[in-house]
Amino acid sequence: MTNRTTKSAVRLISALALAAGLGTSALAEEITSMAILTPETGTDFGWNQQGIDGAKAAGDALGVDVIVAENLGYGDVRPTLRELAEEEPGLIIAHASGYNTAAPEIGAETGVKVAIVDSPSALTEGAVVDYTASGHEGSYLAGVLAAKMTRSGTVGIVTSGEPPSWNSQSAAFAEGVKATNPELVIRYAVIGPAAYSDAAGGKRVTESLIAAGADIIFGQGNGSSFGMLQAVETTPAADGGKVMFIDVIGDKTPIDKGYLLSSVLWNLIPVYEAMIEDIRADKFGTRNYGINLADGSVALLKSPQIPDDIWAEVMTVKDQIVSGELTIEPKFDAESVHALVTGE
Repeated sequence: MTNRTTKSAVRLISALALAAGLGTSALAEEITSMAILTPETGTDFGWNQQGIDGAKAAGDALGVDVIVAENLGYGDVRPTLRELAEEEPGLIIAHASGYNTAAPEIGAETGVKVAIVDSPSALTEGAVVDYTASGHEGSYLAGVLAAKMTRSGTVGIVTSGEPPSWNSQSAAFAEGVKATNPELVIRYAVIGPAAYSDAAGGKRVTESLIAAGADIIFGQGNGSSFGMLQAVETTPAADGGKVMFIDVIGDKTPIDKGYLLSSVLWNLIPVYEAMIEDIRADKFGTRNYGINLADGSVALLKSPQIPDDIWAEVMTVKDQIVSGELTIEPKFDAESVHALVTGE
């Protein structure tokens, strides 16, 4: 019996067991393995690492084997998707906005369920879900923090592109800054249309915003974020003091040299766990997934650079968001970001 036949037999037995034991849940299915594809390596303290680590943790918690295909780049991943589909995973997680066309296509071709990002309208029952994670609530807090800690009165936003997730965070950061001090200046720069791994570009663009007066940089990029961090480490602010960096998604504390002010942390474990549970409950493709402050899937990192009194003030704003007293609506389009940072 081949490996694939063995897997099929196991799934059939599992399905029959579920049908016998659950009655009305006879259509629910088991999932014993899943795969995740990432464009860069899982060691970036950011998007790729959080995706891979989150998938592994969710798999460990729910008894699902995880296949990792990393450092695939941003080109055509159809061949890799087909190879993974031959392993008959119960789910393929296409962890890059550039994969959101190929993954549903190959999923339909092979009959494998897929999860994509930046395409909420692609939701297809039993086949496709979207997890356009928006850390906008945490980014609003980051904006409040930046407004309270800037010395120059100018803060900067550097992004590696303008995908929906980055846009929602940029917009919320700008809203947090302006809500705290409407007199502050926000500088905004995009490295390129999809410059996610462009570390040299990240360094160059960040240096330009520092030259324009920014002493706090809110940076969004995968590999490019290392260039942003290098820029703040080597380029002093106009007053000769430190420029501080606010990162996103992961925690770069292990490599920080004293310039990391904070990070909008994402936890994708509950997102992937929900996907697995929905497959088992025959609900996959009936909803999209997000992250938020209330369940801890979004958080703001407290570094030693943040005074306790300012942190307490930021946490008061967090409590207002969690309680519903303050609502931060995500804005996924680039036009909204441009309007907020220019004040027009």
